[in-house]
Amino acid sequence: MPVPVRQSIRIGAYLAKQKLKRVERFPLIVELEPLFQCNLACVGCGKIQQPDHVLKMRMPVEQAIAAVEECGAPMVSIAGGEPLIHPEIEKIVAELVKRKRYVYLCTNALLLEKKLHLFEPSEYFAFTVHIDGLKERHDDSVDREGVFDKAVEAIRAAKAAGFRVTTNTTVFTQDSPESVRDVLDYLNDELEIDDMMISPAYAYEKAPDQDHFLGVEQTRKLFREAFADGRRKHWRLNHSPLFLDFLEGKTDYECTPWGIPSYSLHGWQRPCYLMADGYATTYRELLETTDWDSYGRGRDERCDNCMAHCGYEPTAVLATTQSLKQSVRALVSS
Repeated sequence: MPVPVRQSIRIGAYLAKQKLKRVERFPLIVELEPLFQCNLACVGCGKIQQPDHVLKMRMPVEQAIAAVEECGAPMVSIAGGEPLIHPEIEKIVAELVKRKRYVYLCTNALLLEKKLHLFEPSEYFAFTVHIDGLKERHDDSVDREGVFDKAVEAIRAAKAAGFRVTTNTTVFTQDSPESVRDVLDYLNDELEIDDMMISPAYAYEKAPDQDHFLGVEQTRKLFREAFADGRRKHWRLNHSPLFLDFLEGKTDYECTPWGIPSYSLHGWQRPCYLMADGYATTYRELLETTDWDSYGRGRDERCDNCMAHCGYEPTAVLATTQSLKQSVRALVSS
C-alpha cells in the first residue's frame, strides 16, 4: 500500500495554498516528541541524553494536539524517545487522525506487537519502524542482540492486521553501497514495506559513538554507488526524486529547518529536530524570533556535514513544486 492518493493530493493542495498566500515559512511536517525516554540506547542517538527527571516526563494529550493544531502542519511524525512507552500514545494518535492529520509513529518496534490492539488501521496512520540494516548491522546499531528479529516479527504482525508500515534507515560510516542495497531490497521485496525512508546520520554532540558519522563527500559517494544502475527506482522510497538527487550529489540545496519544526516537552526547538539552541513557547515565536539565516553549511559549523532529510527534504519538495518538470517526475515516481 503506497502513499495514499488522497494524501498526495492534500499535501499538493496545501503547498499550492501556501504559495498563493505567499507564505514565506510554513511547516510540511511537525516532529512531535511526547517523551524522551527510550527502551534502547542506540550508539548514534543524542536524544536520550536527558536528566532522569526529564526522562520520566510525559506530554499530556491536550498539549500534543494543541501544538499540532497551532502550527497547522498536515503531517505529524511522532518520535522520541520511544513513543510506545507513552501511556496515552494511542489517544494522541486517535485525536490527530480524527483531525485528518497524516500521522507516522516512529518506533523501534520492541513494544509494537504488545500494543498493536490499541490502534486502528487508517489511511491517516502508519507505523514507521527504525531499521538500520540487516540483522547483525541493525543489532550493532541499537547495541542489543535480537532487536532486528523482534522488529521483523512486529512488522509482519502490523501488516497482517491491516496497518500501513513504513521504515526509516539511518546510514553511518560502517555502511557500504552493498549493505544499503541489501537492506532496501529486503524491506522492499521480502517484507513488502509500504514506503521506506533513508538518511545519513546527523552528528549529535551527545551521541555515545562519535566516530561513525558521515561527511558530505562520503555521503554523496555512498549513495551514488548504492543508487547506481537505476536501482533507486526499484525501491518504494518515500522521498522526492530531488532529495535523492541531493544525496547523490547531483544537486545541492540550502537547509530548510523551518520545514519540519520540532515540538517536545521543552517547547518548540530551535532551529530543528537535530539541534537545540533554545526553545520557543509558541510556533509563531519560533518563526519570528529564530535567526534562520545563521544556520546551514558555511554558516554554522555544526551543520557542515548534515544532509539529513528533516532539513533538506522540505527544500527538495519546495523545489519540486516550483518546476513543472520536477512535479511530473515526482508524480511518476510515486
